[in-house]
Amino acid sequence: MARTKEFDPDAALQSALELFWRRGYEATSVADLVEHLGIGRASIYATFGSKHELYLKALDRYAEVRNPLLLAELSEPGPALPAVRAVVRRFAAEAASPDGRLNGCFVTNTAAELAPHDPAAARRVEISWEHVETRLHSSLVRARAQGELSENRDPHALARMLLVLLQGIRVVGKASGDPARVRDAAEQALTLLD
Repeated sequence: MARTKEFDPDAALQSALELFWRRGYEATSVADLVEHLGIGRASIYATFGSKHELYLKALDRYAEVRNPLLLAELSEPGPALPAVRAVVRRFAAEAASPDGRLNGCFVTNTAAELAPHDPAAARRVEISWEHVETRLHSSLVRARAQGELSENRDPHALARMLLVLLQGIRVVGKASGDPARVRDAAEQALTLLD
């Protein structure tokens, strides 16, 4: 007779996400996962596969939680530019916060640590960035159609610039002890939307 799992796989995945997010892939050993999740090595492998597979599942979970938040923020009816500005300011505030400095962004962390040599991780990073860029582009197209954004502004190029800015904010926010650095950069970038 097969034994039933004595742990909640969903809670274990969330716990693994938090550990990988805080420590990174390379700095997290399977022994760390065993201790942090409170489950045996065999159970981790049987439920999630390898450490790499668990990491990718954690990254997928992160996207499942974060992507709808961005969609909701940028899909509000009415003027579009205030929502875009609010997203940029939220990214800056999160990056400047103590938790933001500790963890950074899981996708950005993955881009820096794994994407250059891990095709599966790179694919997930690219999908996440495409999601952010598409949402920003849609909002900027809407803003231009509503007369909030000048006709001579290119929504596609602006969306790409904002994506790069947001990722840079995450990196600088994690490494810098000066929260004003990311806030000032965000505010300067937002002047391009005027």
